[in-house]
Amino acid sequence: MIFSYYPGCTLRNKAKDLDAYARASAEALGFTLQELDNWQCCGGVYPLGTDEIASKLSSVRALAEAKDKGQDLVTLCSACHHVLKRVNDDMTNVEDIRTRANNYMKLAEPYAGETKVLHFLEVLRDVVGFDTLKEKVVNPLTGQKIAAYYGCLLLRPGKIMALDDPENPKLLEDFIRALGAEPVVYPYRNECCGGYISLKEPDMAKNMCNTINESAKGFGAECFITACPLCRYNLNKTEQGLPVYYFTELLAEALGVKEGAL
Repeated sequence: MIFSYYPGCTLRNKAKDLDAYARASAEALGFTLQELDNWQCCGGVYPLGTDEIASKLSSVRALAEAKDKGQDLVTLCSACHHVLKRVNDDMTNVEDIRTRANNYMKLAEPYAGETKVLHFLEVLRDVVGFDTLKEKVVNPLTGQKIAAYYGCLLLRPGKIMALDDPENPKLLEDFIRALGAEPVVYPYRNECCGGYISLKEPDMAKNMCNTINESAKGFGAECFITACPLCRYNLNKTEQGLPVYYFTELLAEALGVKEGAL
């Protein structure tokens, strides 16, 4: 099975391991991530201005390329997934944005939201299946107490992202169980880390991450896993913070492909 794949800019530099572990794990699980030929930066932030078209166009280009290939589009970075999913919703449901974007892009065939956008975690849950994943594990992470950190971009707005219940998600917890570890459920797992204010208000962002860290530690967690490079960056700056790993690293370890992935 082959999916179109949008890595995004951060997975080309600071988050290379998020990308490498995902590719190796995908092959071990029987599917391939086929990187798009002409992807560009998604912008990292979904443009809230309803008249803003230019910053949506790179996402439209990626979505249209996946459509031309007849493939679903898979992402890993929470920010990229957030932007692509919301732009795709615009192209499906907002006629003005769809018309102006297609007029600007001059595609061979107008794009109207036909591509299905999936996060890698959705592929594991809905295509591979966590029962099958559990069967593929060769190095179960038995005894590890792991705190899932969703952040805000994966889950909200809930009706558009449609990944999981934004107030009480369980996707990452089910993933952790499939690897043989114990998920730690704590109150701040779906709260914002302060990512977008890290430069303007660094002390505020740090306080937000300290709260998340102390909450997870208080419930017995030994480490965090996340899908977001910016969340990992912020959580790693907390005082006496728990170790923070990309979920794909633990996946690759459990599947026995970590050593060769990088």
